[in-house]
Amino acid sequence: MRIGAGASLHLPETLRALGASKPLLVTDSFMSKTGAMRPVQAALDAAEVEHAVFDGAVPDPTTQSLEGGIDAAHRHGSDVVVGFGGGSAMDSAKAIAMLAVHGMDGTPLHRFKVPVEAPRGLPIVCIPTTAGTGSEVTKVSIVIDSDSGEKMLIAGAGLLPDAALVDYELSMAKPYRLTADSGLDTFCHAMEAYVSRKATPFTDTLALAAAQATVQHLPLACAEPQNRSAREGMMLAACQAGIAFSNASVTLIHGMSRPLGARYHVAHGTSNAILLPEVTRFSIGGAVDRYADISRACGFASTAETSDAAACVALVDGLRTLNSSLGVPTLSELGVDKHDLVAHADRMAEQALASGSPANNPLIPTESEIVGLYRQVYA
Repeated sequence: MRIGAGASLHLPETLRALGASKPLLVTDSFMSKTGAMRPVQAALDAAEVEHAVFDGAVPDPTTQSLEGGIDAAHRHGSDVVVGFGGGSAMDSAKAIAMLAVHGMDGTPLHRFKVPVEAPRGLPIVCIPTTAGTGSEVTKVSIVIDSDSGEKMLIAGAGLLPDAALVDYELSMAKPYRLTADSGLDTFCHAMEAYVSRKATPFTDTLALAAAQATVQHLPLACAEPQNRSAREGMMLAACQAGIAFSNASVTLIHGMSRPLGARYHVAHGTSNAILLPEVTRFSIGGAVDRYADISRACGFASTAETSDAAACVALVDGLRTLNSSLGVPTLSELGVDKHDLVAHADRMAEQALASGSPANNPLIPTESEIVGLYRQVYA
């Protein structure tokens, strides 16, 4: 890992350290058109590193959107895949790296979804440009099956990047909504890792630090996009939270978020943020002390001596206020029809449980409880 201003320009020596010489750079069309990747490409040119670019990554990667990247890797003879962008670009890069090796026989991606362990493919380098997913340090990729519409969780050591170049300067041009929703995704990663049934003392330290840093830095990063301290704080928080949840797993928020996002094309960070307060309220009974820790660390509880019960009430209130202050939209405002949600809530609940994430929740929900939560979140 390289962390700090200008870290992305160290890609040539990172590739040399990996013994790679023909990278495929995976990004999206916006990054390509705005020239955000030009400094990195210039560094590769100066080092005489032959590279190809696939800029077909989409906001919610699909199995269909990956096909062009796999073809590009084969045509170029790539020996490493570099993901440049937000979580979708990095998730695309991870899946392309795996399928460039293991999809040669026509094996579809859905055969690798959880609980199958994702196999090792080409080496992976990730360069995040948003402070949110932490995908540069996780063994996870989220891809929608173009045939079934299912938002699949692909996970395993084979998707863990070999190197991450965490350069907060790349995040400074990001607009308000993207900054806010990505940052709230970071908070969800941190809190879910801390309350997860798979939490450890190692992940606890990172999760608490990331949660506290997000509440401290996110409002300022949104209000003052060029605030270097806030942008750096958020990029570090995203990375810390990524390591935490990659080891401790996410819980019910992410389990419910994936099918919600897939059906209604709601951005991942947005769907997480919408679910955050209500799912937290539901889950508190399973780990009152842990949620109270989060509340105190983030300053939602008024003092360190605040009782656990009062701290948990303050946490839910604080999360609602945070969402409101950052302008998180409601499902209704996003155009989601209530009758359609009610009609499909059972199916979304089935998909949420099938992902395995709800099983890590402090309070493990039934399918009917998840259906009820979807309805409450809409209301």
